[in-house]
Amino acid sequence: MISAVLPEASLRELGRTAGSPDTLALLVRDQHTRRLLLMRAVLDTVEAADTRVCPEPVRARLREDWALLEAADRAGERAGAGAWPGAGIRASAALDRLLYPLVGPWARNCLRLLGGGVVGGDGVVEEGTRRVWLLERDLAHFSALAVAAAVRARVPFAVRLVARDGVLVIPSLGVLRTADAGEVPVDVALRGERVTFRQPGSSAADVSVRLNADGTTARSDTPAWTPAYALPGLVPGAEAVPLDDADPYRVAGPQARQQDPSGPANVDGAGWAGWLRSWTGTAALLRLGGEHRVAEAVAVLRCVVPLATPATSTAQTRSTGSCSGTRREAFGAVLSSVPPNPVAFAATLVHEIQHAKLAALNEMVVLHHAGPEERYFAPWRPGPRPYEALLHGVYSHIALSDFFQRCALSAALSPLQRESAWDRYALHREQVRVALPAIVETEHLTPSGRLLANTLTEECARMDADPPPRKAQEDARQDVDRLWRRWRRERAAVSR
Repeated sequence: MISAVLPEASLRELGRTAGSPDTLALLVRDQHTRRLLLMRAVLDTVEAADTRVCPEPVRARLREDWALLEAADRAGERAGAGAWPGAGIRASAALDRLLYPLVGPWARNCLRLLGGGVVGGDGVVEEGTRRVWLLERDLAHFSALAVAAAVRARVPFAVRLVARDGVLVIPSLGVLRTADAGEVPVDVALRGERVTFRQPGSSAADVSVRLNADGTTARSDTPAWTPAYALPGLVPGAEAVPLDDADPYRVAGPQARQQDPSGPANVDGAGWAGWLRSWTGTAALLRLGGEHRVAEAVAVLRCVVPLATPATSTAQTRSTGSCSGTRREAFGAVLSSVPPNPVAFAATLVHEIQHAKLAALNEMVVLHHAGPEERYFAPWRPGPRPYEALLHGVYSHIALSDFFQRCALSAALSPLQRESAWDRYALHREQVRVALPAIVETEHLTPSGRLLANTLTEECARMDADPPPRKAQEDARQDVDRLWRRWRRERAAVSR
């Protein structure tokens, strides 16, 4: 046994960038447990906080919201596969909301404020009245989470929420735009199959939103309400995948903007059509890359966060014409600009789900003791990377190599499509060939990390049995060699 919490067989599966249903469920359940512990930490820290940081009215409101959430939980499990389809986890409407990926960034933000302020965009720690205001605004989002759970569970309620900058987001249901800008109070009530929004002190008419049978669709005739977008289930029987362009915690704040490949994007009618076009056929393409690619997407993917398409082509985006990313604290979320076609969408899911899997694995098992120094060459990024980031890149690019090689070997694609797949395979395999030795040859690996690295090496050797056409291979080598020479020149200039 390499690890007390992860069977060796599961670690070997993950080393092949795959994962059986049991292994995927193990990762998901561990993240599920960590999320609940994180929520417990928020509740306990609020209760213990000094009233100068968290005033008693704010604390009392959190208790009321939690009581509404518990009422939704008692209402029973909602119909369907549950919060984590494919992972064997069923959830009530309340638990479904707590496990939603973007609740993780929200909870982390609350804990940062409760624990000692937050770093502003200028690098200054916010304290005093601004810190209290930020915390109150963040905790107010929990009220919207409780309302969303109560709506799903059909628990009647009447509460007052506060719109942020004239926008009130009800997670998973939709967005209300108020008549006035700024912080606007909104009275929200559920009676039967209708949710009513009233803006006290405003001349704006009440907004009535009709719910469908399971509470997953909320529509209104007024333009003040925009229902939440959701992509169809990836496979028959799978839950719809929210296309979340509204959650206020969907991307990192200004102090961590470099974590996001581009800024957030809003979806309009034309944009929604583009997302649907690219999503259609994605499952079939994933299946060409192996049935396990479909299974891991169904098990892990909980939402897609739209990003703006990069304005310029970079080393990170040149091959796809789009950008994507994940966030460690938002397991199950994939951030992406609209992929230009289903092939790009499938590749994005393969790529980003590997990051999610490896991040979850890292929280269960210590893989290495390398430091944060940025010193490694990564043929997919312009600057030096720390060991952990290089490991993530190698892991995801091995999965992309496997995906595109399987597609290239498939008779289901046209000759032109197969040629393109060979080109992508050749590039990613060459990138890994250059970067993998730094992963394997370090002395910082733990026994679990050594097993993972050795299995990655074996996976690469397996793929080498079916090499790409000579021209694709040579083009890939020239491309990576060109990046390597430029990287060395830039490093030499920095060191002078």
